[in-house]
Amino acid sequence: MYLVTSATENEMQPFQAVCPGGEGVRQLVTGLGPLETAVRLYSWLSRHPGPVSGVINFGVAGAYTGSPGLTSPGLLDICLAEREVLGDLGICFADRIERFSDKKLRAYDTFTLDRELRAQARRALSAENISFHCGTFITVNCASGTARRGAMLAAAHRGLCENMEGAAVARVCEEFHLPCLELRCISNMVEDRDPGRWQLEKACVRAAEVTAVLVRHLPVRPSRAAKE
Repeated sequence: MYLVTSATENEMQPFQAVCPGGEGVRQLVTGLGPLETAVRLYSWLSRHPGPVSGVINFGVAGAYTGSPGLTSPGLLDICLAEREVLGDLGICFADRIERFSDKKLRAYDTFTLDRELRAQARRALSAENISFHCGTFITVNCASGTARRGAMLAAAHRGLCENMEGAAVARVCEEFHLPCLELRCISNMVEDRDPGRWQLEKACVRAAEVTAVLVRHLPVRPSRAAKE
C-alpha cells in the first residue's frame, strides 16, 4: 500500500476525485511547511506500523528560471525529484545563504529519493506520453518572493523548483526506511511576486491527475511488515 501525501486540501481534493482510495492507497494532508509536515507524517507512520510500502508526495511548486545548465520547467509542467535540499537552512545574507562551516554544526540537509520508485514513475509517465523534468527540488521555509532570491537558490543547488514540504517527507521516509517519490506540477515561476500570473488551481488538478496515473501504474511493493 502506498501513502499519498500533499500539503493542502486544495491539492488532495482533486486527487480524491480521480482516485478515491481503497486497499492500494491511503491519503494524508500533511499541512504547510516542513515542520508541520514532519510532525504529521511521523505521527501517521508511527500509528500505522505495518501496511505502508512507500510514500508518494505530490503537489505544486514554483519553477526557477535560468538555473545554470538546466532547462527551466514551464507553467503546468510535471517534475520528479531526484533529491531534496533544505535550501534556506544556514546563515542568511542579502545575496546568499551559507551552510554552517563548523563541523559540529553541519546540518543534515540533502536527501536522495528512491531511484527504483522514480524509475518506475518515469516508465509510467512515458507510457502515458506525459512529459516531465527530473532534478533537484529545493525545500524552503519561506517561498521566494523575488527573482533574485530564486536565482540565488537555483544557482547554489542547481534546482529545478522550490516547495515547502519535500525535504521533510524525504527525511521522515529515511527514518522509517520507506521509499519516497515526489512529483510536482509547476504553478508559478519564481520571479518578483505576481499572483496574477499563477496557475495554482490548474496545477493542483494536474498534479493530482498525474499522481493518480502513477498510482495505477506502480507495482505493489512489499510492506515494511513483510520485509521485517
